[in-house]
Amino acid sequence: MIRAFIIGPWSSPWFLGNTLDGIALLLTASLGAAFAFRGGTFNLGGEGQIYLGGLASSVVLLTGSAASLPAPLLLLLAAITAMITGGLMGGLSGLLKKRLNINELISTFLLSSALIPAADYLISGPWRDSSGNLLALPAFSGDLLLARLLPPSNLSVSFLWALLLAAAGHVFVNRTSPGYQFRICGEVPDFARFGGMEPRKVWVPALIASGALSGLAGFFAVAGTYGRCHAGFSGGLGWSAIAVALVARNRPLALLPAALVFGWLKSGSDSALLAAGLNLETSSFIQAAVLLFATVKFGVPSLRKNHRKKAEES
Repeated sequence: MIRAFIIGPWSSPWFLGNTLDGIALLLTASLGAAFAFRGGTFNLGGEGQIYLGGLASSVVLLTGSAASLPAPLLLLLAAITAMITGGLMGGLSGLLKKRLNINELISTFLLSSALIPAADYLISGPWRDSSGNLLALPAFSGDLLLARLLPPSNLSVSFLWALLLAAAGHVFVNRTSPGYQFRICGEVPDFARFGGMEPRKVWVPALIASGALSGLAGFFAVAGTYGRCHAGFSGGLGWSAIAVALVARNRPLALLPAALVFGWLKSGSDSALLAAGLNLETSSFIQAAVLLFATVKFGVPSLRKNHRKKAEES
């Protein structure tokens, strides 16, 4: 069992490819979560943004295929649609926070929770592929799938795009003037105000970027991993992304090793499940343990710091 847990995810091209594919989805979604944190906000709606982004991109791929549009153009339009869908969901919460002072923890979570059942209804109802038994939309044709890197696994070019996005996020946050202002406004708003910057202005862009990246992860999942949009395909990816972002301390380049470890833990537990018949909830338990560790490791010191600051002020 231990051997299956440690070695299993890397033991064959199929296992290796599927592990890296899961890491690509985690990396993209966790980059979205990290951008929200960096902008001084908190996005709890990543799960819904992934789900709705994947559904919206699937509709574009299926309708565009019926209209005989070129596959590369369709994939580009589908990716953009997914990002717009997620970005709108995140941006709405940002506007509610900025204009009405509504806590984004509540608005992002409630909006996501409200739209996921609507997506489930469309997938299992009017848009369902009636020719099969799955609660899913019709499968995409081969030319509408992202190119595979390690067949027969699910690993696709989404892995390369995820790496590029993480590198671009690092450059933006640490090497550009707008990124510096974005980071300062989110991390030390009092200092930003002293320097003539307004932290409120980054809330909406932060949540738009966060939602857009989550939506893009949904596109990668349906067009790269599964080849169709099926009910519940997000599978807790949005929540796992928050854990990865916390472990990486919201640093874009640190997201890769954090996602690698988290993806290995999930794939390892799944491999051990197949080899030794472990309980089906083992993988979820491990992810919950990592999330708890991340919360205690990075959340408690921050709370203590704020408590000391308030004590000094009083």
